[in-house]
Amino acid sequence: MNNSWLGLEGKTAIVTGGASGIGKAVVQEFLDNGVNVVVGDMSSNVPNFEIGENSGKVLYIKTDVTDFNSVSEMVAKAKESFGGIDILVNNAGINIPRLLVDDNDPKGKYELDEYIFDKIVNVNQKGAFFCAQAVARELVKKGSGVIINMSSESGLEGSEGQSIYAATKNAVNSFTRSWAKELGKKGIRVVGIAPGILEATGLRTIEYETALAYTRGITVENLREGYSKTSTTPLGRSGKLTEVADLVCYVASDRASYIHGVTYNIAGGKTRG
Repeated sequence: MNNSWLGLEGKTAIVTGGASGIGKAVVQEFLDNGVNVVVGDMSSNVPNFEIGENSGKVLYIKTDVTDFNSVSEMVAKAKESFGGIDILVNNAGINIPRLLVDDNDPKGKYELDEYIFDKIVNVNQKGAFFCAQAVARELVKKGSGVIINMSSESGLEGSEGQSIYAATKNAVNSFTRSWAKELGKKGIRVVGIAPGILEATGLRTIEYETALAYTRGITVENLREGYSKTSTTPLGRSGKLTEVADLVCYVASDRASYIHGVTYNIAGGKTRG
């Protein structure tokens, strides 16, 4: 279905990490709104999207956001295929739960080490920088465009067992504020989006759940019960991927033309208290 109210038809967006989870939902919503989308992702399996009569076109490019040359190639192909770039959604990210100190198993499997630290920082922080810089060079030339940085509610509140993930997402929040000050005067808007607990996706693997449960001293069953209860979320439910995608599309549109330099917390009212 085409939603002309947003006026996104014919624009071109790059969505990193767009093969699954939030990213895939964002890609589909853009396509439904007539946006041409370049999906940059590490997956070897090209995702399927619903393409209607008024949908935009989609181009999948295998991309490693931690590699400057890979990102540059993605941007070049986007320009070559669609003539330019209007929107970047910095969505690619990873989360590997680890404890700062595991007194039950010092230097064990679930204690943070340099390898895990670097891996998360490289994807979530350096990857966002590489993509934003490469796309911003193009947006500055034409004096318009939108960069949307995908953060997390944990980046605002912190998260037990996920300190490095939360730290990188808070760094992304700082990117949003700082880049907004730099790029706003050049006609480019920068906005952050920080989702809270969302419906389960294929990214919530048993490996991830096992690690997170261990860092919190509970079982995987307890962890899953916590997701379903959502007792800390005033709206009493998990968020939908499509709700995040809707917000991304709105922020990317000219309907949000005075929204700049802020991070939206889309978490059903969940806060520290």
